[in-house]
Amino acid sequence: MSETTFNPTVIEMCGANIAALRDASLNVLDDVNWSVLPGEFWVVAGPQQSGKSDLLMHAAGLLMPAGGDCRVFGCATDSFGESQLAERLRVGFVFAGGKLFNQLTVAENVALPLRYQKNLTAAEAVRAVEVLLELLELTSFANVTPSNLSANWRQRAALARALVLKPELLLLDNPLSGLGARHRQWLLKFLDQLWAGHDHFGGRPMTLVATTDDLRAWQHPQRKFAVLHEKTFSVLGAWGEAEFTRNHAVKELLAEPDATTI
Repeated sequence: MSETTFNPTVIEMCGANIAALRDASLNVLDDVNWSVLPGEFWVVAGPQQSGKSDLLMHAAGLLMPAGGDCRVFGCATDSFGESQLAERLRVGFVFAGGKLFNQLTVAENVALPLRYQKNLTAAEAVRAVEVLLELLELTSFANVTPSNLSANWRQRAALARALVLKPELLLLDNPLSGLGARHRQWLLKFLDQLWAGHDHFGGRPMTLVATTDDLRAWQHPQRKFAVLHEKTFSVLGAWGEAEFTRNHAVKELLAEPDATTI
């Protein structure tokens, strides 16, 4: 029996110590215990520099915990190598700010996973890329380089790149940051469609995890919430529990911005 068989969890962290990407000797979170089941939508909130990006990198199997255990689709991430390629390709990741390659066009950026992971030629990848660009309203930007796009469209192009391999798990690092109101609403609606099961992705509900430093936009009765504060990962539960918690960090993340500081 393989270690992935009969394991229902998508992400499983048991006593995981989360090391910082910028300094592997520094733990940003201690003793994280967290399970993400198929079809769940988690929002992990925390102030800047609280470890949100580091946690997400560990959840994707891109970093290994300094201690404890982290598994993605049942595979321990300390052995998440080429032999686990099938499991790795089940994960899509949208980096904060997009992290697109400025020397490539939007279409070329989106095609990269197909060319690198599926060994498709540029010509072979064209149709899949065209369909996805149309779905995300990016067709008119196909031949534009990211440096010539606004943050709104760069973020959408980064999402297209993460989705081109049709992942089962989608991780998004602070995806609403820097977006205008219209694009924020579009993204939230589109993520809900992925969560429910979008026709383009076979109608299968997608598991999602997003990080944020502002909880207000993420209100939903069926999403699950967690908060990072002072090196601690705390599960809050559903929105009602998050909204009325006495956790000081959560109250700050739900607060309206102070007009005097804007």
